[in-house]
Amino acid sequence: MLIRRLYPVRETSALQDRVNSFFQDFAGENAPATAGKFVPAVDIYDDGEKVVLKLEIPGVKEEDVDIRVENQTLTVKGERKFESEEKEENFHRIERRYGSFYRSFSLPTSVDTENVQASYNAGVLKLELKKKASAQPRQIKIGAAA
Repeated sequence: MLIRRLYPVRETSALQDRVNSFFQDFAGENAPATAGKFVPAVDIYDDGEKVVLKLEIPGVKEEDVDIRVENQTLTVKGERKFESEEKEENFHRIERRYGSFYRSFSLPTSVDTENVQASYNAGVLKLELKKKASAQPRQIKIGAAA
């Protein structure tokens, strides 16, 4: 029977080195910690009259957001810039993601792509896409039989 001594600290350190190496290979060794893409979270719901999308993009200026509708596809692009008077080397930790983002959504044919409203408040981009009149529910009354 072979007896093997365990050195948990050394083995954990080796595992951490391998994981760090993987992320350096993935991000590129010269890439700054603030570079890269982020994917803003989105909520989508339908209230019967319109489809509403809410994207979380805190720290993004309105002029840095591009919203387009083409061929039943809604595209939202933008960029969150790293703006700091301090040098990056002075930070102890940078966990927020900076860089460009791109989200694309296929729209149902019931949406009127000519009638889209956008608003931006407290870091949340709200897009309201009204439905076509023919797609909105309507009530049908029962007529009296003759």
